[in-house]
Amino acid sequence: QVQLVESGGGLVQAGGSLRLSCAASGRTFSSYTVGWFRQTPGKEREFVAGISWSGVSTYDADSVKGRFTISRDNAKNTVYLQMNSLKPEDTAVYYCAAKESRVYAHWGQGTQVTVSS
Repeated sequence: QVQLVESGGGLVQAGGSLRLSCAASGRTFSSYTVGWFRQTPGKEREFVAGISWSGVSTYDADSVKGRFTISRDNAKNTVYLQMNSLKPEDTAVYYCAAKESRVYAHWGQGTQVTVSS
């Protein structure tokens, strides 16, 4: 079992930046593919970015391509989401999740990101 805790959310003006962190404890985190997702009220959870266990491969949703960067530091059991050029439509609760058996099975509690116009 792996436990995930997100941090780094907050209120920022449009055009600003935030860096989210996803800290893991429990089983070996470095073996997991990790993804960031976001959700706003009344909408389905949306995939934002993913990173392979080694960090070699990353995947970004079209909506954040060129603005968000996912990375990881396995020595620190942490995955990051650097968010630049933030837009009001990026406002959401952001979650990290670890994939096991091809399913994102382990989720954090989420962190709120609010972008004001």
